[in-house]
Amino acid sequence: MTIAHILHRVADYDAWRKVYDSVGDMQKDGGVTQESVHRMVDDPDNLLVIHHFDTMESARAFFGRSDLRDAMERGGVQGEPRVELFE
Repeated sequence: MTIAHILHRVADYDAWRKVYDSVGDMQKDGGVTQESVHRMVDDPDNLLVIHHFDTMESARAFFGRSDLRDAMERGGVQGEPRVELFE
């Protein structure tokens, strides 16, 4: 199993959440088996997203998808997200 921690800031959590919730099928197609979203206590537009994958290869492929990048842009992700992969 591979676990991905994605850290990023968004312009507006509610707007980002609508986009995030709309791409559930893309996540499933990309190999995400579990997901969760966490907001920083003192900065609720600073997020930690956790995705689980069966393999490292599926995780790497998922984060290379252009439709994921498009969704992040639509959701108002600011700057480059920090993606950490763990086995």
